[in-house]
Amino acid sequence: MTTTAILLAAGLGTRMKSALPKALHPIAGRPMLQHLIASCTQVFDRVVVVVGPGMDMLARAAAPHPVIVQTDRLGTAHAALQAAAQFGNGDVAVLYADNPLIRPATLRRLLDRRHTAGVALALLAMRPVDPGRYGRVVTDGEDVQHIVEWADATEAEREVGLCNAGVLCAPAADFLRWLEQVQPSPKGEFYLTDCVGLARSEGRRVAVIEAPAEELRGINSRAELAEAEATVQGWLRLAAMDGGATLTAPDTVFLSADTVLAPDVTVQPHVVFGPGVSVASGAEIRAFSHLEGCEIGPGALIGPYARLRPGTVVAARAHVGNFVELKATHLGAGAKANHLSYLGDSTIGPGTNIGAGTITCNYDGFAKHRTTIGAGVFVGTSAVLVAPVTLGDGSFIAAGSVVTKDVGPDAMAFGRAQQVEKPGRAAAFRAARAKSR
Repeated sequence: MTTTAILLAAGLGTRMKSALPKALHPIAGRPMLQHLIASCTQVFDRVVVVVGPGMDMLARAAAPHPVIVQTDRLGTAHAALQAAAQFGNGDVAVLYADNPLIRPATLRRLLDRRHTAGVALALLAMRPVDPGRYGRVVTDGEDVQHIVEWADATEAEREVGLCNAGVLCAPAADFLRWLEQVQPSPKGEFYLTDCVGLARSEGRRVAVIEAPAEELRGINSRAELAEAEATVQGWLRLAAMDGGATLTAPDTVFLSADTVLAPDVTVQPHVVFGPGVSVASGAEIRAFSHLEGCEIGPGALIGPYARLRPGTVVAARAHVGNFVELKATHLGAGAKANHLSYLGDSTIGPGTNIGAGTITCNYDGFAKHRTTIGAGVFVGTSAVLVAPVTLGDGSFIAAGSVVTKDVGPDAMAFGRAQQVEKPGRAAAFRAARAKSR
């Protein structure tokens, strides 16, 4: 029997006040939709995403999972029904892309509860500190009697602390039958929660699974997005430390959902990891550094105040110092770039030293070009390397040089104007200036 998760992502999210579909707003560097997909793929055999018309970006974010378009936005039951052909022959769960933080363990509990003898429909619920205007789940022991919207609830029902999270799970055939029986609301919309009443009307058992509110709360505004970010960052920091990384000031470190920190990595305060970063054992990331799309080798030293951009690889024991920026650059084992440099589109061999203020000029206004620096090279302070250019193994670049031609192995290159000294000229200059005043 195939289990299927149907993710509803057609909402526009008008309270976000954004041209970006709500489900594409990122948390920890990953769109909301992809957080939910990542959890569902660990539990369900198939994932299907329902989007609205014109949401091509959202459809691409759902790949490679099947995407169904809800042409007319007529409510959540209508949206789920559009995916009926994808239900399969096992259990089906319907979830919402703007509830992206549901963890795999909670989804497994949902499936397990549905498989409890006699349970036809299982749903998720929470007890938020402030229940607000959430729909209330009215129970009799472990069984759900009904769900009531806040606007329709009695005073007694509003006192109920158990709130509906909207996620339902049932056998495919039952779910399809209930969805087809849902009647439109006075506004002409078809609501998924009506399936609970339809199941109860057949005398079927509906069970509830409680989960933490931080997992189940919806995201409908920028403020709620920020709260979700804080929640996920807390999870990621704890996972990193549980995995053996040291975060000296955890609350100041920001991780992406895919950040990989090996055991014995040390991260100092105020470090930001964008998507696509892996850091090998023994490396240290010093304060106020920003990394994205890069690979840090064992024992490497990064920062403080370093910026590593996508395509960068820092090999074992290499050093990237303060105010150094690397982009699409491979810094070889034991190489050092310790001060105030920009190294873009470069390959730098092992043991090479890059002096302070060095710049690889990789862009000519039309195309990017590569700089290749061999092993054991010494690049002096304030050197400008105009790509494409190659510096051979063991070569030496004098400070202040502008290098526009390849330099051979073990050669010394001077790319600067010859110094000329005029004795007494400074005094004469000062005197002339004073006289002209």
